[in-house]
Amino acid sequence: MNLDLEHFRRALEGERERLRAARDSVNHTESLTDESGDLATGPGDHMADVATETYMRELDEGLDENAAHILAAIEAALGRIGDGTYGICEVCGGPIGAERLEAVPYATLCIDDKRALERG
Repeated sequence: MNLDLEHFRRALEGERERLRAARDSVNHTESLTDESGDLATGPGDHMADVATETYMRELDEGLDENAAHILAAIEAALGRIGDGTYGICEVCGGPIGAERLEAVPYATLCIDDKRALERG
C-alpha cells in the first residue's frame, strides 16, 4: 500500500489544531457561580437558569474529554507516521484502507477488525 503520508500528516495536524481551538473556546476557568453571576441569589432568578448553566457546563466538559481522547489518538497517529507504522492495522498487521484513513485519519484498525471489535 502506498499512502501519501504528507497528506495524512497535514490532515492530522489540521484536526489537532481545530480540536485545540474548540477546547480553548469552552475552557472554563471560573467556577459555575462566578460564570453565572450566582443566578440563584437574585429575586427574579429561576432554578431553571441554574439548571441550564449546569447542563451546559457538563456538556462542555464531556466534549472536552472526548476532544482529549481524539487529540491523544492524533498524536499517536503522527508518531506512527514518524516510525513508519502508519496505516497498518494493530490487530492483523494488514493495511488500513485509504478510504478508512480519509474518514478517520487516526484509525488503528482496518475496517474488518474494527467491525469485529464492535460486534464483540
